[in-house]
Amino acid sequence: MLANVSLTDKYTKQSGRVLMTGIQALVRLPMLQHARDTEQGLNTAAYITGYRGSPLGGLDLQYWQAQDYIRSHNIVFQPAINEDLAATALWGTQQAELNGEGKFDGVFGMWYGKGPGVDRSGDAFRHANLAGTSKYGGVLVAMGDDHACESSTTAHQSEYALVDAMMPILNPASVQDIVDFGLVGWSLSRYAGCWVGIKCVHDTVEATASVDLSAVPSHFSIPDEIKLTPPGLNIRWPDTPLEQEQRLHQQKLSAVHKFWRHNSLDQTVFDSPNARFGIVTAGKSYSDVRRALTELAIDESVAKRMNIRLLKLAMTWPLEPLAIKRFAENLDIIIVVEEKRPLIEEQIKTLLYGTTNTPIVVGKFDDTGKMLLPSIARLGAMEVAVAIGEQLLKISDCETLRLRVQTAKQLLHKEAELTPLQRVPYFCAGCPHNTSTKVPEGSIALAGIGCHYMAQWMDRSTARFTQMGGEGASWIGESLFSKRSHVFQNVGDGTYLHSGLLAIRAAVATQTTITFKLLYNDAVAMTGGQPFDGTLSVPQIAHQVLAEGVVSVVVVSDDVNATRTQGKLPSGVDVVDRRQLDAVQRDMRNRSGVTVIIYDQTCAAEKRRRRKRGEYSDP
Repeated sequence: MLANVSLTDKYTKQSGRVLMTGIQALVRLPMLQHARDTEQGLNTAAYITGYRGSPLGGLDLQYWQAQDYIRSHNIVFQPAINEDLAATALWGTQQAELNGEGKFDGVFGMWYGKGPGVDRSGDAFRHANLAGTSKYGGVLVAMGDDHACESSTTAHQSEYALVDAMMPILNPASVQDIVDFGLVGWSLSRYAGCWVGIKCVHDTVEATASVDLSAVPSHFSIPDEIKLTPPGLNIRWPDTPLEQEQRLHQQKLSAVHKFWRHNSLDQTVFDSPNARFGIVTAGKSYSDVRRALTELAIDESVAKRMNIRLLKLAMTWPLEPLAIKRFAENLDIIIVVEEKRPLIEEQIKTLLYGTTNTPIVVGKFDDTGKMLLPSIARLGAMEVAVAIGEQLLKISDCETLRLRVQTAKQLLHKEAELTPLQRVPYFCAGCPHNTSTKVPEGSIALAGIGCHYMAQWMDRSTARFTQMGGEGASWIGESLFSKRSHVFQNVGDGTYLHSGLLAIRAAVATQTTITFKLLYNDAVAMTGGQPFDGTLSVPQIAHQVLAEGVVSVVVVSDDVNATRTQGKLPSGVDVVDRRQLDAVQRDMRNRSGVTVIIYDQTCAAEKRRRRKRGEYSDP
């Protein structure tokens, strides 16, 4: 008999199985935590903040759609203007009870952002993690990593940024893991007084799976209280920087290990009484390992006969030393399967160094120095199969395994010979960038983050880019040593609000000659058409940049009358039809100093979305 299911089950059902995506799991997560707190007699609230970006580009949309559900759990969702300000706001929630003025027993929170956002938030993360979390608060950092650089300007592995700030890291391999790891993360954060990272890649957060709510850990064991003056390892005031450093280095990380010994979600998936070959993996790589073992015809029973031990890690930094040493007992070889740089491998080598009967540990390179599992792009299951198979053959004379490894190598070779089909992205029909990114003959433009980034592979005399918010700053340096006297710099409106205004201020301060083209599309189009996280209009931008010292501002629009009625433009700012863009640009490039063109035309994809909702006129 078919079960009676509903689309709302993912947010309302209290037990049993529910279908949800990894993104939706991040939405359900604070609801589950609040329910647990309520059962414990705690009156808590939650604060969710961050800045969108693949693979977490749709997280804000899911939170907005779930407003009715999160509101009943005292959950406040407030996207930020940029990532480091979001982290700072979240730091503030952990201070709410310091003066006895908090409305709740505690506020737990979650920050979200993609890899570049993790990078730019390093200072905020460091300060907040040193300060600590409140006793009934706790913070998760959902870091979205794009390993293969599919929708980014660089490939990212954010764990090392969190290690630098000394924040524990959890790495889920499935949607179920996101729920389980998220709950243990908040508990760990409260106990050890530190922020806790949870790695999010598209293989997990964009996956859809059945989650068993009944299998979620019902509670976590809290070790004996840390023997310190109140408030233990949690946030306090006053608190000096050196006291914070001492507490983090000498006490908080020890508390993390202590908590993990009581509540470890690391899993020995299969084992053998006489195990000699160990595999250690985590996150998305765990799925690759299981697929690789299938390709090698190794199931659990075969693994036992071949003396294989497989460890799936939940917390990838800092590894719990006793557990790693127990896992390594009597092993001859350990192969560490992880994407990008060797975070787990290096820790295992350090922990096992100097121990008796230390096994050979391989991962990125084998014991002869030959590359085994590359640290670039994304690992594939067949690569993993060859690596595991070759290492396993060193201690196993199995003809079936040898043939399987040979087959995997042949398949890898065939894949390498194939020329992948490539579809070069282009602007949507009716996209403002079809017009706005054109420059006059003889001029060049610099790109930036946003849909207009694609102009670089079109015939638009556009090349080179910067990180988000740095648009134009590169020309400050280049212009001093270039024969060219002027460039155009494309800047999206979302980037302008995020951090781009500072680059304009820097160009004015250095008296650089440049024209910023602010592409006002009225939506954050690249990640789903979200509204701005704050107020932003053409008149506001015009007033702001003139106040910064910009020499001249012209507004170019596809609807001059509509633009003029948006609000009061500064005196002397003209609004012209987009057909005059070329003439405006020719005039601007002959002026010294910083000039600005505001190109006002709503994103075509967003127009179509709004028309479907009856919110935009149909031409």
